[in-house]
Formats: sequence, C-alpha cells, structure tokens
Amino acid sequence: MASEKQQNSQRRRPGPSPPREFREHLFHTLPEYTGPYSVGVMEIEVPVREPRTFSNIKRNGVYALRMDTVLFSVFYPCDSSSYALKKKGKKPTKVTWLPRPRALTSKGYAKFFDTPRVPVTAYIAATTMFTKLPAFRNAKLAVTHAGATTTQPHHDAASSSTRSQDTLTESGERKPLFPVIFFSHGLGGSRTCCSTVCGELASNGFVVVALEHRDGSGARSYVNIPPSGNLAAGMETDNTNPKGYYKVDYIFPRDNPLDTSPHNSQGVDIGLRYAQIEMRMAEVQEAYSVLELLNNGEGDYILKNNLRKKGNAGSSSKGLQGIDWSDWKGKLFLQNVTMMGHSFGGATTVEIVRQADRLPYIGQGIVLDAWASATPKMGEMTDQPLRKPLLAITSEAFMHWPVNFDRMSDIVRETRENGALCWMMTIKGSTHLSQTDFAILYPHWMSLFIKTMVNPRRAVYLTVNASLEFLRRVLPPECTRGNVWMDEGILQTKPYTTELPRDYRPNDKFMASRLRIPHEFQLRTRNWLRRKSKVSEVATDIKGKPLTGLINYARGNEVWMHFSPDQEERQHSFRLDQEVSYPSRS
Repeated sequence: MASEKQQNSQRRRPGPSPPREFREHLFHTLPEYTGPYSVGVMEIEVPVREPRTFSNIKRNGVYALRMDTVLFSVFYPCDSSSYALKKKGKKPTKVTWLPRPRALTSKGYAKFFDTPRVPVTAYIAATTMFTKLPAFRNAKLAVTHAGATTTQPHHDAASSSTRSQDTLTESGERKPLFPVIFFSHGLGGSRTCCSTVCGELASNGFVVVALEHRDGSGARSYVNIPPSGNLAAGMETDNTNPKGYYKVDYIFPRDNPLDTSPHNSQGVDIGLRYAQIEMRMAEVQEAYSVLELLNNGEGDYILKNNLRKKGNAGSSSKGLQGIDWSDWKGKLFLQNVTMMGHSFGGATTVEIVRQADRLPYIGQGIVLDAWASATPKMGEMTDQPLRKPLLAITSEAFMHWPVNFDRMSDIVRETRENGALCWMMTIKGSTHLSQTDFAILYPHWMSLFIKTMVNPRRAVYLTVNASLEFLRRVLPPECTRGNVWMDEGILQTKPYTTELPRDYRPNDKFMASRLRIPHEFQLRTRNWLRRKSKVSEVATDIKGKPLTGLINYARGNEVWMHFSPDQEERQHSFRLDQEVSYPSRS
C-alpha cells in the first residue's frame, strides 16, 4: 500500500507555475504548488448588500466593527496556456504576498506585534517586499480535468498546458465542476497569510476564497469607500478627505489586551470576539453572494463594482483586467461548500458549521490549530448542535495548552455524538504558525525562537493532504470525479492510546507560543553534520528532495490521531489541566 502511494506521488506532475523574476531570487520566496493544476489568483473588493455595524464596541468614538465592503482573494485552477496567446514578450503577472500598500501593511504588523515600529517595519518590508505568489494573475479558469496531464513530461507552461488542454478537449471529457472552500485567517492575518495552503488546494482542483476580515482581527486592511458613498448606519463620507478609503487596524480588547494568552486570568474577551465572529459570518455570506453572481454568468457586474482597481487603495493597476467571465458560468459547485480557517479562523469555522440554518450551503469544516477557547459553545450564539463533518488539525504547541486542547476535544466529541464524521490530529513538532506562510518565509526564525521542529513545507503538505483525504470522503461524487489527489493514508493513522507525549512540552511561561527542545545545541550540531543516508525515511517534495526538519519523523509516523470515526476514543484522559498548573479563568 505504501509503495503504491509512493508511485502515485512519483507519477503526479505539478501544474506549471509562472517564472520567477530576478529580484524574487534575492528575497524570501514561496514554493511552487504541487498539485496537477496551475493556479490563478484574482483580488475582489465589492460593496456589501447591506452596510452595517456589529455590536456597540467603539474606538475613538466610532463603531469599531463595521462592514461596508467585502475583500477576498480567489485561488483557482487555471489554464496557464492562456498566457501563450498574449502578445509575444509579455510575461504573466503575479500578486504580491504582502498586501498593498506594502510599507504601510508592514507598519500594521509592527503595531500588531507591539514591537518597535521602525526596525520591524523595515525588516518585514526588506524581506518580503517583492515576494510574490506562484500563481498567474487573472488567468483563464481551467476547462478540463488535470488528471490526464499528470503523466506528461514537465515542459514550459505554454507548450505543456496547450497540449494537455487540446488532448482533453478532443477526447470529449466532461468539463469539471469545481468545489469551493472559504478560508478564514487568524488574528493578525490577511487574505494572503495562508496562501500556500490555499494555493495547494487550488492546484488540486478547488476554488478557494481567502477572505480578509475587516473586523479588527487583522494587522491592517484598507477599505475603499464605494462611489455611492453608501456606508454603515451612522457613518458619513468625509468630503474633505480626498483619499476615498479608511484603514482598519487590529483592535486590542479594552482593559484586557492579552486575552489570547493562556496566562490571562480574565479569560477571552467574548464580547469583542463573538461580535467579530458575527461579522466574519456576514462577510462569508457576502462573498458567497459574489460567487453566485460569478456562477450565474454575471461577472461583468462584479467587474463594474470591483474596488480593487487602478487608483484605489491597496490595489494593483491590473485590477481584474483580462478575465473572461464567461468561463466561470456554471463551473462552481455551490451546494456543498467547505469552511476552513486557522486559529481564530478555526473558531469562526466551528461557529459557521454550527449555524446550519443561516449558512445551509456549508457542508463541512476544516479547523487548523483553532483558538478553541474563543469558540462559542452551543447556546451562546445559537442553540444548534454540530452535525456536519469536521476535521481538526492542531499543532503540538497548542496540544500542550490544556484549556484549548480540552475545548477542541469537546467540540469534536459533540460532532461525533451527533453522528457526523470527525477527525482530530496533531502534527508532530509543529507550532501555531506552522500552517501559515510565515513558517515558510521565515523558517530559521521559527526554528530558533519558536522551536518549530517539523519542516515547514512538510507541515503544510500534511495539512493539505489530510484535508484532501477528508474531502474525498465527505464531498459528493460530482466534486471528486476526475481529480488526482494525494492519499498518504493520514486519516487512517491509529488513535494514540497512551498518555500524550511531554518530551517537548514547554514551561508554563511559554505555553502555546513555542516548544521546548532538550539538549538543543547538541541536536542542532548533530543535524548540521547529518548525512543524507540518515534521512531516507523522511518524506520528500515533488522533486524528490527530503523535507528534513530539526527532528525528522518517518512517513506514517508524523501525526498523533486523537479522534477518528469507527474507532474507540483513546483511553488516557484528555484533561491535561489535571497535570499542569495554570491560572484560573473567569
């Protein structure tokens, strides 16, 4: 079985990616996607149908949570050969990883991290100013399944894609119907902070809508004021301000700024956090309505109302230029959408899956290292139980946070008790940012200061491949037909039946934020001198290069499974708080 999966991995060829520019080689870069499709990306910001505020929370006398527009990036399977039809010598363009305006966004991150503004802003800008997503901007939507192209040699983007598209079209193969995923970022995040996960899923045939929440949970976001001036109640357009936009920075809870800390005796500021979740759900509803327009052939309406265009804040001069909206008509499967999120986005995902009457098109959820302590319990925002399939993938760092781990376990138990498929697992050697782009862009800092031990790309691939195995089980056949998805058998991992490992559990002071590495200097020295023969059992990337980390785990032994269907719950207690002292929570 293992050899069969390995052969399948060797046969699969990744879709072509746009070429890297010279200056990209001088800065931190993101890896090319490994799925059989090439990936396209477009950025959309449109006015919402009903501008409004959420809660009475104010900052500087103004409502802090207001929704005037909705902003998101769409990662999708694309036909890279469309660029071969462009004027000779014209290269495909790419989207920057750091949202525009990049220098001001860097300042937003410095403010969020509560660190000296000038050095942090300068460092982030200097290292990622020219980092770009390995995706084709505004490319043509793929019109055929990529599965039949996986055995072809990997040539240049234009010639390879042109041949494969022609072959499949002549064969009369049914055109694909693409399943949809909504992605919700965590605190301090943006629409691009988990672009590697989103792009990997898109390269496997999904249309992924990565939202940028304007609820004060991101580091910084720019909201363009619609030409109509129609804003949330109580808000007025300042005619003396020629900018035509306003910015939304991270909102620190008043009198409880560190409500995310495990050591905070005041606990989570549920007044703010639940209001933010409420606004996030509304943003998902708005994004879904845009996809309905797209799927109904009304792309021109989106183009007309798009606010991410030349001259507007945070916009590229390209806007939505070059998109053939007719390609999208009838191509999205909107009856069973997956909700996915990281950290606070994981908490958002659980609540969205729970509220089945409000968002009936959400069929299942994927929760990445959720801030489970901020997740509403049944009866707090709705009386509906969790009844839809759920996959929870946690980091080892969060596994050692007793209150959070226990709350996540309760969520999974509730799902299972109501008859839905559910899994909960932990990626060994991972920390909270291991499923984000930060781990890939800054691997050395993550290793030195956060004590991440798993290879950052391997952590992402484990996340994506486990998600694909989950979606293969829960999506209807029309969404999975024709796709060639990696199957490593991750979901078949047997539940962990002994006491949770404590070898790398940090001291209470660093709970949730990092791991502890015994004999760290000796371990790093030994790894530096390590021979290639010692890593033969480690997973490799698409080119066969071992994905080694500070500690390497053999394939098939890279996760701990806590819950899985049709298997007994592991016997040892989940209540880690019985073994660890921590401040009481109010």
